[in-house]
Amino acid sequence: MQITLNGQAHPIEEETTLNHLLESLDLGGKPVVAELNEQAILPRDFATTVIQADDKLEIVALAAGG
Repeated sequence: MQITLNGQAHPIEEETTLNHLLESLDLGGKPVVAELNEQAILPRDFATTVIQADDKLEIVALAAGG
């Protein structure tokens, strides 16, 4: 299966949760903002949000600086 991740084709093995996908991208537990098919996803919903074939996902990692 394939999704669009940050504008690029990205293969996934099967339907998965956003939480699991973030873990596979080494973003698990890090502050991120996510939008699935143009809908913002709250962090409390990452574990129950299912990513499916042809979904469009945008992920932005937040970083502090100074």
